[in-house]
Amino acid sequence: MKLSVLFSALLLAASGAQAADTLGKIAQSGKITLAYRESSVPFSYLNGPNQPIGFSVELANAVVESVKKKLGKPALEVAWMPVTSQNRIPLISNGTVDLECGSTTNNTARAKEVSFAVNHFYTGTRLLAKKSSRVKDYADLAKKTVASTTGTTNAQVMRKYNSEKGLDMDIVLAKDHADAFLLVESGRAVAFAMDDILLYGLMSNAKAPAELEVVGEALQVEPYACMLPKDDPAFKQVVDDTIVGLMKSGEFEKMYTKWFMSPIPPKNAPLGLPMSPQLRGSIKAPNDKPAT
Repeated sequence: MKLSVLFSALLLAASGAQAADTLGKIAQSGKITLAYRESSVPFSYLNGPNQPIGFSVELANAVVESVKKKLGKPALEVAWMPVTSQNRIPLISNGTVDLECGSTTNNTARAKEVSFAVNHFYTGTRLLAKKSSRVKDYADLAKKTVASTTGTTNAQVMRKYNSEKGLDMDIVLAKDHADAFLLVESGRAVAFAMDDILLYGLMSNAKAPAELEVVGEALQVEPYACMLPKDDPAFKQVVDDTIVGLMKSGEFEKMYTKWFMSPIPPKNAPLGLPMSPQLRGSIKAPNDKPAT
């Protein structure tokens, strides 16, 4: 009995040490490393060399301010690291990156490797195509080349849909969203399957946006959330408290208006996307519920 009590105490001590790992690592190194995406408009993208901007970038910056206060380190160094859909999860898992606020779907499969903060956006897989292609829905993609991005849930959804419907699509996976978008612009793919908000963002910055359109019903609704190391409740609490604080104060809605309703760089064109009912519900009752 005494041995079992001792063993339990050792387990608790070990889990406590692990729980403080990210904040402890940041405190010891004097540096926090944040991930950014290069073309996830308007969440996280580049506005010039090594200049990440966007809605999710502002969320990450808000977390940094909270970490500075929590650790009593106002001069904390902030390092930014570019990531792709393919390497973002491994870089969080192995501790290279402390926090990724981009356009990452919170789902149960990924939760086996990483943790997620409260959800901050909702989206679904749709299609971007040239109007001249006459693609209006998924059935129009039969036996045609369709682009998506490596390491995304969208690629998985499209493969499953292709198999279930027997459409015989040739699904080509690009390194990042900008590369997949280029496949459509150059005519090497008839459509790009991706989260609709990212498609609108890419379209707004296209050479000829009037020639493009987002079509098809959303195949599924997925939440976006900031991603952080798994089994680290202390760090997750700081991230969650920061985002929930923004939601409760009204600052979150101001940020939303700035990035989704107002003109944004680089072309100073607005996306004009009002807040969804799902997101309004999350602001009232913040949650980290994953997609299945």
